[in-house]
Amino acid sequence: MQEYYIAYMIGGFFAILGMVISGVLKRKFKKYSQVALRNGMSGREVAEKMLADNAITDVKVISVRGKLTDHYNPFEKTVNLSESVYHQRNAAAAAVAAHEVGHAVQHAEAYRWLTFRSRLVPTVSRVSSVMHWILLLGVVTINSFPSLLLIGIVMFAMTTLFSFVTLPVEFDASRRALAWMRNRNVVTEQEYGMSKDSLRWAAMTYVSAALGSLAILIYYVMVYMGGSRR
Repeated sequence: MQEYYIAYMIGGFFAILGMVISGVLKRKFKKYSQVALRNGMSGREVAEKMLADNAITDVKVISVRGKLTDHYNPFEKTVNLSESVYHQRNAAAAAVAAHEVGHAVQHAEAYRWLTFRSRLVPTVSRVSSVMHWILLLGVVTINSFPSLLLIGIVMFAMTTLFSFVTLPVEFDASRRALAWMRNRNVVTEQEYGMSKDSLRWAAMTYVSAALGSLAILIYYVMVYMGGSRR
């Protein structure tokens, strides 16, 4: 059981790190949300313009409830913007809107990392519901039935892989968004800097999650190797 608690401590550390990064991200967005976009475009208008400029006509831009709930749904082909991003006219809203459209552009171009990530979704969804219970039982029965922990490790490795595959998807979406915003003169240089800073901190949340998952995975592998030698 001690091994399982240590794994939770590692996860707790990275969870706290994620909360700190999320806090910084929220402060950045609040700060940049107070600076009106010179061209006066709302997040919705930015998203629709980027879709049009990329000749994407089968994706809708809609508003969803919550804060930082923005995402692209590849199955329904919708760019879902939180209410504040959808309506506001500032660098932070423009950056988020363009980033989510970046995912739509990836989808339209069959970007390989997005395709790979989409293929992992069903498997990761299934294993996530039972993975932690198998890991717990695997740690308890490490001396008598080490194979159970190995099964849990394989499941956890799938979720870790998913976390790392998410990184190039998110970084590329931000790259596409920033390049489009600059090339189309959607933002001034000052607004571009704000947009870039916003997306950089948003990406850090994914980096923290991936590193935390990897650290826990390595720990469980070490526990398994130690237990199997007894």
